[in-house]
Order: sequence, then structure tokens, then C-alpha cells
Amino acid sequence: MNRSEKAAVIEAIKAKASTASFAVVTDFKGMTVEELTNLRVNLRQAGGEYLVVKNTLARIAFTESTHDVIKDKFHDNCGVAFGFEDPVAVAKAVSDFAKQSKLFKLSCASLDGKEMTPEQVDALAKLPSREQLLAQLLGTMNAVPTQFVSLFANIQRGLLYALKAIEEQKKAA
Repeated sequence: MNRSEKAAVIEAIKAKASTASFAVVTDFKGMTVEELTNLRVNLRQAGGEYLVVKNTLARIAFTESTHDVIKDKFHDNCGVAFGFEDPVAVAKAVSDFAKQSKLFKLSCASLDGKEMTPEQVDALAKLPSREQLLAQLLGTMNAVPTQFVSLFANIQRGLLYALKAIEEQKKAA
């Protein structure tokens, strides 16, 4: 690989790293191409991407980027999973794959420039997805007006019951 090819690879990695909000460094030593293809498919569905990188080029690409904190973690056979949309979905995909495969390991991660351990990535994977959080928020916001309307309906209902009781009492007398 000559200098211009290396520069192109560095720029490609740097471009992906700058647009990604989440990056996970992984070790895939001993895995087959088919297994990594399955990981790539899962990550693509989660809004992410997986790259196998040369350690030196990755260190250069990650220097002075959003994910600068993980640049020194590239050793042995490394790959990087980038999350562009929902970091929780990408964390779930990577974490689930690591649990299924005995050879695939999470080294570290960066979420918006903050370094994370593999345990923190697993904790992030356990969070509800963005859609679930929005649904919970909408349910909470909808509960307040619903209870407010129900409260006023109960007040009116109580008044109507009292008036009906007075009317029946006067008819009986």
C-alpha cells in the first residue's frame, strides 16, 4: 500500500469517525469472514457500520477527532463499529454478537468523545430504544390531561348524583 492509498484510507476512517456519535473498538481474532458478515448485517440494520482497520492507520485517523480517547486502544486484530443514528441500537447489536461469539470481544468504546468500558457498552445496550423512550414520554404527557379531564368528570358526576337524590327525595315527600 503506497502513501496515497494510506492517506485515502485514513481520510475514509476519519470521515466515518467524525459523523459517528458512537464508536466501539473490537477484537475479532480467529473469526471467519461469514461471522463478520453477520455482524455487519446486524449493524447495518441498527444504523451502524463495521470496519476492519490497520492499527497504525486507525490511530492516525482517530487523532484529533471526536473519538480521540480510544486512539491508543488499537492492538492486534481490531475492528471498529460506528453508530451513526441510535447508539443504543448499535450497542445492542455489538453486545449481542459478543455474547454469541466466543472469539469476538469488546475492547472499549467512545460515546460522543467519552471513553466507555465493555461493561458500560453492555449497560448502554440494556437501555430502551429511542422509539420506546419516546412512547413512554408520550404516555406520560398524555396521562396528565387524561387525569385532569377525569377529575372534572367525577366532580360533575357527583353533582348530578346529588341533584338526582334531591329530586327523588322531593318526589317521595
